[in-house]
Amino acid sequence: MADTYIEWFENLTNQDVPSVGGKNASLGEMIRALKEKGIAVPDGFATTAEAYRRFIADNNLGEEIRQRIQDLKDSRKPLDRVGREIRRLIRQGTIPAGIGDQIVQAYRELCKRFGKDEVDVAVRSSATAEDLPDASFAGQQETFLNVRGDHDVLEAVKNCYASLFTDRAISYRTEKNFDHLQIALSAGVQKMVRSDRASSGVMFSVDTETGFPDVVVINAAWGLGENVVQGTVTPDEYRAFKPLLNDATCKPIIEKSLGEKEKKMIYATGGSKTTKNVETTQKERESFVLSDEEVLRLSRWAKLIEEHYGRAMDMEWAKDGDSGELFIVQARPETVQSQKTAATMKSYSLKEHGERLAEGLAIGEAIATGKVQKIRNAENIGRFEEGSILITEMTDPDWVPIMKKAAGIVTEHGGRTSHAAIVSRELGIPAIVGATHVLDRLEDGQEVTMSCAEGDTGYVYKGKLDFDAQDIDLSDIPRTRTQIMMNIAEPAAAFRWWRLPCAGIGLARMEFIINNAIKCHPMALIEYDKLEDEEAKQRIADITRGYEDKSEFFTQQLARGIAKIGASQYPNPVIVRMSDFKTNEYAELVGGQAYEPKEANPMLGFRGASRYYSDAYRPGFALECEAIRRVREEIGLDNVVVMIPFCRSPAEADKVLEVMASYGLRRGENGLQVFVMAEIPSNIILAEQFSERFDGFSIGSNDLTQLVLGVDRDSAQLSKLFDEQDEAVTTMIEMLIQKAHRKKRKVGICGQAPSDHPEFAAFLVRAGIDSISLNPDSVIKVTRRVAEVEREMGRMRKSA
Repeated sequence: MADTYIEWFENLTNQDVPSVGGKNASLGEMIRALKEKGIAVPDGFATTAEAYRRFIADNNLGEEIRQRIQDLKDSRKPLDRVGREIRRLIRQGTIPAGIGDQIVQAYRELCKRFGKDEVDVAVRSSATAEDLPDASFAGQQETFLNVRGDHDVLEAVKNCYASLFTDRAISYRTEKNFDHLQIALSAGVQKMVRSDRASSGVMFSVDTETGFPDVVVINAAWGLGENVVQGTVTPDEYRAFKPLLNDATCKPIIEKSLGEKEKKMIYATGGSKTTKNVETTQKERESFVLSDEEVLRLSRWAKLIEEHYGRAMDMEWAKDGDSGELFIVQARPETVQSQKTAATMKSYSLKEHGERLAEGLAIGEAIATGKVQKIRNAENIGRFEEGSILITEMTDPDWVPIMKKAAGIVTEHGGRTSHAAIVSRELGIPAIVGATHVLDRLEDGQEVTMSCAEGDTGYVYKGKLDFDAQDIDLSDIPRTRTQIMMNIAEPAAAFRWWRLPCAGIGLARMEFIINNAIKCHPMALIEYDKLEDEEAKQRIADITRGYEDKSEFFTQQLARGIAKIGASQYPNPVIVRMSDFKTNEYAELVGGQAYEPKEANPMLGFRGASRYYSDAYRPGFALECEAIRRVREEIGLDNVVVMIPFCRSPAEADKVLEVMASYGLRRGENGLQVFVMAEIPSNIILAEQFSERFDGFSIGSNDLTQLVLGVDRDSAQLSKLFDEQDEAVTTMIEMLIQKAHRKKRKVGICGQAPSDHPEFAAFLVRAGIDSISLNPDSVIKVTRRVAEVEREMGRMRKSA
C-alpha cells in the first residue's frame, strides 16, 4: 500500500501533533469534537511530517542544512545569511511525484466538497514542536493566503517548508535548545475565509494582561487578520464575562473599545497570494467591527474551546464577507498567563509623577526607566543599545532579538494581541502599544519612565521617576471573621488585583469612571445640541466618536466600566457609589462650566444625594441609574450593590430612593440592595431611621473625621488636627455599629484610615465592624493584623 502523505482535518486529533504539527492537529480536533457544538472551522487537509522528511531526503538537503546551522554556531556566517541560504535550497527543491500527486488529488477533492472546479485556500505552516504550553512558536512560520490551482498549492506547500527556517524561527529554536532537523513541518491546506471582504482578529480565553480567568478578550479589525497580529492597526477590543455566557437572559459584554482601524488588508487585483493595505473609510473607523451577537457567539466558542482543551487558549477568527459566517481558523495554548503561579504576584507603583509625554494601551503591569531609542525600521535594529526604551511604529518576529534587550517597548500602532504585545508579555517587559505619534513626541537619548501600573492606559513620563516594586506572597493568608474587601477606582485595576483573597469590593467610585473614561459632563451630553460653547462641543464630538446619541455614550461607557469591576469579584458583592463629584470637580468635565454653580465651599455644597433629585442634575442621575440597571439586569451582574453618598437626612433618603425607583432601581426588587455612606454625624445620630431606608452603612472616614472635628480635610495648615483615630471619631463609629446591629444592618468602612493605620483596623475589629475595605496594596498587611486581633479576642473570651 502506498504511503499516505496527507490527512483530512476531520480525521485528526490532538494526538497527531508528531504527524501534522500543533496547528493542524488542533484544527482537526476542533472539527472532530466541537463541530456538533456549533463551532465552525474551515474544511481542509494537512500534509504529514513524513512528506516533509521525504522532501528533505529526496532533495539531499539534510547535510546541507546541518552544515549551515553549524556555520551559524561557529560564527562563520551571520543568521540572516544562513537563513536565506537554507530557504533558497528548499525552494529550489522538487516535491516528489508521489507526494505532489496526493496533494493535488486532495486539493481537487476539497474543491468538489464546495461544488467548484477551483477554490481559494489558505496554506498554513504547522511545525511538529509548536504550540507547547511553555513555548510559543506563533508567527515564526509563514501562511500563504488566497492560493488557487494545483501548481500554486504545491508552490505554497514548498514555501511553507522553507519558512521553517526563517531567521526568527532559527533563532528561537536555538534559544530553546530544539534540534533544527528533528522538527518537521506540515502544511495545512484550508478553505479560504474571505475576511478581506469582512473582518478578522484574535481572541484569548483569559485576560492577556492580568491573567483574570473569567473573561474572553477579542481584538477585531476590517479585512485580513495580518494587521491585527502584526500590530499595524489599533483594533477594536471587546471583553465578555465567561460565567454568564450560557445564560440566555444576559448579554455579558463588559467592554467595547473602538479602535482607529486606519487601514485594512485586502487581496490585490490580478493575482493570488498578493495582498495590499488600503485606507478604511470614515464610517469603518467609527463603526464597531462586530455586533454584540457576534461578540457573544465568538466568546461562547472561546469558552467551549477552552473547556475542551482544559487550558487557556489563543485563537484566531475570521468572518466571511460572502456568507457572513464566523469561523475559527486557529487555536493554540496561551503561553504567558497560564505559566504564572497563583501563589505570588508583583505590584508596581509610582512614588512620584511627572509630565506625561505619550500614552497608549498598557501591556503588562510593570514600570521601567531608560533612555529613548527610536528605530523606524528593521534595517536599523543592529544599532539598538541594551537597556534602552525601544520606540517604533510596530514590531514583527524579526525584531525579537532586540526586544529581548529592551527595558520597555512603545509602539505607535497595535492592540493587545499585536506582535509587540504578545512578545513583551512573554519576555516579561512592559510595553505600551497604540501610542499615537510617539515617534514625534520623544527624542533619542531622552530619559523617560514608562508606566503600565495605572490601569488599562500606559503612560510615558518625562525623566526617571522613582517607583516601588513589591513581591506579594499569596500562599499563606489567614482567614478572618471580619470581611476584607477592596476599594477600586479604575475598572482595569479590578482585574489587576483579582488574585487577592477578598470578599468583594467595598467601594467602587463611579466618578473615577466618569472622569477617566467619559470625561464629559452628563448634562452637556444630554443637551449637546443646545451647547453654546463650540470648543466644548467639538471636544465632546471627538470623545464620543461613533455615537450619534451622546447620552448613550455616557450610559454605555459607565455601564461597562462598572461591569468590569463587578465581574472581577463575581458573585461577591461589589458596592458602587453613585457619583460624588463636588461642583468644582464637575465643572472640570468637558462642558461642565455651563452647569455648575460657583460655591465658596464645594466640600459642603451641592454634592452627593442632594444632586440626584434636583432639577439641575436629575436627568444626569437618570443616566447613572440606567447604567446600573443595565449592569444588573442586562449584563447579568446582580452582585452590584448601590451606595448613596452624602445623604444628609432621612427625608433626603426618601427623595433619592423615590427617584431611583422611577428609573428602574427599586430597592428590594431583583435583589437590589442600597447602602448609604456614613460620613455625616446625622447618619450616626439618626442611624435607626437610616436603617429603615437602607440595607447597610459604609463609613467614609475622611468626611466623617472632617465633620466631627470641624477640620478641613484638604487644609495643609490643619493637617496635624485631622486624625481619624481621635476619640470623638472612634466614639461615633462605635455608636453607629451598635445602632445598626440592633436594626440587623451591616456596617463596613471604605475610608482611607484602615489602609494607612493597621491599629485603626484593629480598633474597628474590636468594635465589631462587619467589613473593612482597603486599598489593594494594603490588603495582605491589614488582613494579617485583623487575624491577630481576632485571635486575641478569642483568647480573651475563653479566659473570661
